[in-house]
Amino acid sequence: MTVAQVAIAAAFAVSLGLFAVVEIAARREGSKVPTLGEVCGVVMRYRVGPLPVGRIAMFGFWWWLGWHFLAR
Repeated sequence: MTVAQVAIAAAFAVSLGLFAVVEIAARREGSKVPTLGEVCGVVMRYRVGPLPVGRIAMFGFWWWLGWHFLAR
């Protein structure tokens, strides 16, 4: 592995760790931080007229994630 690949893998690991910390903080009693599920719910309800922009954005995000991590 090159140094760049190690740095990228480390950055993704740190990002996952931060997501976990925020999710744990959001699930504490009396927390005002929304959980990841609540954030996704708000995004999924977003519409511009009849077009479900939030659902299209979530679909695009999952497609991008799968393409980059599962297609190879």
